[in-house]
Amino acid sequence: MKKKGKIFLSVCGVVVVLLGAAVAFGWYYVMSPLVNVEEEQTVKVWPNEPTQTIVDRVGESAQCDVRGLRWLAHRSDAFRPGNYAIRKGDSMRDIWHRLLSGNQTPVKIVVPSARTFAPVAGALGHRLMADSADFAAVLIRPEQMARIIPNTYEVYWTMTPDDFLRRMEREYEHYWNDDRKKKAESVGLTPDEVAVLASIVDEETAQANEKPLVAALYLNRLNKGMLLQADPTVKYAVGDPTLKRILFEHLKVESPYNTYLHTGLPPTPIRIPSVQALEAVLNPARHNYLYMCAREDFSGYHNFAVTLAEHNANARRYQAALNARGIR
Repeated sequence: MKKKGKIFLSVCGVVVVLLGAAVAFGWYYVMSPLVNVEEEQTVKVWPNEPTQTIVDRVGESAQCDVRGLRWLAHRSDAFRPGNYAIRKGDSMRDIWHRLLSGNQTPVKIVVPSARTFAPVAGALGHRLMADSADFAAVLIRPEQMARIIPNTYEVYWTMTPDDFLRRMEREYEHYWNDDRKKKAESVGLTPDEVAVLASIVDEETAQANEKPLVAALYLNRLNKGMLLQADPTVKYAVGDPTLKRILFEHLKVESPYNTYLHTGLPPTPIRIPSVQALEAVLNPARHNYLYMCAREDFSGYHNFAVTLAEHNANARRYQAALNARGIR
């Protein structure tokens, strides 16, 4: 009996040692700060991905032993889709909890000022989980251009196209605070009309210091009940924003966007206006100019005029410069 007792105690001792070793092993691979990357990495988890694929991807980014994460993953619910940080000093438990709880790291997206929605959808599809075609499908109405405020935003990688529209609506409401609404009222426009005029300003000039001058010119024309006669609206009506020269045949195209035929502003913006142009309309320069023509030096700037005679002289110089370069 004494011999059997000794054997039993020995076996128990071995078991205790093994259990202790297992606990120590588990503690090390689960709780220890194994990640030693110098710069923060990110791992994306797509919907319905196999756990093994996700763990392997974490291993590639963390550059350390992930058997602790594998052990935890097989004993828990599925990981949630998202973009997750892998930081120096992380344990496998830290990463496991992050992936399980959906504690994402935001990504930065740039919503550009653009002539069409295509660059916006492309930028979003490149940075977010949804495809660019999904974003393009909800960005289809020209009037939506007035509701988008170009900027750099922090969002979650899993943002859906509908989420994006809701975010843009919040940004629109934030931008159009009481102060800006009062400025819009002072120039005789609604916020959406400010966006329409700003879109024309953006198409007329890429020069930041000229935008308030151009905005004021069109406001002067609006206040006098004159046709805007903005060449960019004709290009939009024709469907070719790359036109180098506006011909008389273009001016006759019937369209509500043709400001050579219809007074007032077009029904919607002709592009997504920049914040710079929006501010130019809200804070226009003070002058009496009613006419503008591109400078004959092709610098991107314009010659401004108060009278039609002055404008015609400016236009002749520009037409001569076009002819000299063979631009028809």
